[in-house]
Formats: sequence, C-alpha cells, structure tokens
Amino acid sequence: MIIVSDTSPINNLAAINQLTLLQQLYGTVIIPEAVYRELTEPDFPVAGATEVQTFDWIQTRQVINRTVVEALGNELDIGEAEAIALALEIEAEQVLVDERRGRMVANRLKLKYIGILGILVEAKSQGLILAVKPLLNALINQAGFWVAEPLYNRVLRLVDENNEV
Repeated sequence: MIIVSDTSPINNLAAINQLTLLQQLYGTVIIPEAVYRELTEPDFPVAGATEVQTFDWIQTRQVINRTVVEALGNELDIGEAEAIALALEIEAEQVLVDERRGRMVANRLKLKYIGILGILVEAKSQGLILAVKPLLNALINQAGFWVAEPLYNRVLRLVDENNEV
C-alpha cells in the first residue's frame, strides 16, 4: 500500500509515542521533502524529527511536478501541497492529512485521505490498540491537537467507547 503523509499525523502521533501505528497499519510511509523539512527544522524542534531521520519505514521523496505544488500552494501550506502533489504523482492509495483545507483539496482531486482520528479508529479495529479514548485525550492534552467536542464524541461512539471514563 502506498501512503503519503503530511506533517501533522507524524508530528502528533510521535508526540504521544504512537508513531509506529503508521508502520503497523501501512508498512512504509512516504513523505515529501517539504514535510521532512517542517519536521526537522533545527530552530524549531518538534516531535517526529528524530523518527523521520532514523526510521527506515519513513521515506522521503522529491515531488517532480512542481507546477502542481505551485498551484496547490495558493490554497495550502507547502507540506500539504507537496504531500497531495506527491500522492497524485506516485498514485498513492491514501494521503494522511488532518487539516480541513487539505482534506477538501484531496477530495476534489479524487484522493482517498485519512486523518489521525481515522488512523486511531483503524488501529483499534485491527487490534493494534485497546482503546481510542486515552490516545485521543493524549493528543488533546499532550500534543495540543484540537478536536471539536461533537467530533470527539462521534469518534468515541464509532469505536463504542462513549460510555467509558
């Protein structure tokens, strides 16, 4: 399965020590150079920086078609633009993207996408994690990931955890 990721899923999963879920779910994860740069910027260290430099299952690729990146750059930040352009270029089965605009553009371009919440739901359905709620709470409290309350509740209902503490 060919998967391309934007910065947010890698950064946020690394922040809660769950980055290996991506390897367990997808095997190899491909990131464009802009995502690599966003994660490894020396003046602004973030979770995931070491992992993208050392994990062999996270591979960095150059986007060849810069015209697509420039066109998408009018709507998206450079990491999202390159992730979507690379997903189109290498015919990825899915692009990992959390931001609403990135999802809208991916959808418009007929790309399948999933965000970090979908990744957690999938990880539970495959038995890779026991519960979504503790990880969802960690994303919010440790990683600073914003989730609207109705979405939070919908995700927990989806995985049948809405009555748990």
